Amino acid sequence: MKRTIPALLAGALAALCNVGSAQTAAPPPYETKKVDGTDNVYVFRYGNVQSMFVVTSAGVIATDPISYAVPGASKVYVSEIRKVTNQPIKYLIYSHHHFDHIAGGKPFKDAGATIVAHERAKERLAVLQDPNTPLPDQTIAKTTTLTLGGTAVELNYLGLNHSDTTLVMRLPKEKIIFAVDIIPVGSLPGRAMIDSFPLEWEDTMKKVLAMDWDKLIPGHPGAPAGRLGTKQDVTDILTFLQEASAQIKEPARAGKCWEPAEKDMQMPKYSKWPGYEQAMPLVARRYCGLWGRGT
Repeated sequence: MKRTIPALLAGALAALCNVGSAQTAAPPPYETKKVDGTDNVYVFRYGNVQSMFVVTSAGVIATDPISYAVPGASKVYVSEIRKVTNQPIKYLIYSHHHFDHIAGGKPFKDAGATIVAHERAKERLAVLQDPNTPLPDQTIAKTTTLTLGGTAVELNYLGLNHSDTTLVMRLPKEKIIFAVDIIPVGSLPGRAMIDSFPLEWEDTMKKVLAMDWDKLIPGHPGAPAGRLGTKQDVTDILTFLQEASAQIKEPARAGKCWEPAEKDMQMPKYSKWPGYEQAMPLVARRYCGLWGRGT
């Protein structure tokens, strides 16, 4: 008995230490990090969503306020920018019109930011009339370069893909792009497939590969460990889309959609990727819609 009690105490202490280590390893709810190799490019993450902001000598260019899943995240975002610089927030750029990334931009508008988006994004947001998500002040129809304090941000409209309003932002000098939802880094597109344009999405990937850049900041932290993306990640997603499309096409045209084509669809090559089980039904449903229904 004398030997058992110390052993039990030691085991309990080890368990508590393990719990403490796990708690220590958990990421904070939000954080701001400067991109390695740059002087003025930052990533703001809140939960599983992230944005890019750029500090210049004449003000800040921010992207995506991300307050849909976490109301109030945009206020935190503004306060995080204030910790980095006292320069005014001159621009807020919407990557596309989906609320999980651009809802809640009012604190940026209140701070004096001019909101920029694709012209179709303004049309879609005008219908929704969300009081916390201001309409864009300026819209673009095709590729445009925004310059502030000697820093250029290229806003590229590459056509249909995950949405019909997506802008891929490129910093030519820093060789960085910010692309939201069209290039998941180290994971598979799941919900992003629901209202997507799959064939045009492939064309977008080819256009992104042709651009001059080295680092990709995705709209969700890359796997593993929140890493940034590379051109290999773009190639991987392009290949995935092409293989998924090819797999569903024949059974869809044979009238096997929605069932059994959706249940039968498996892509073992990607089974170890994060989100595989959740993504497969959504991917199958979208390609069944494309090849089985023409939608």
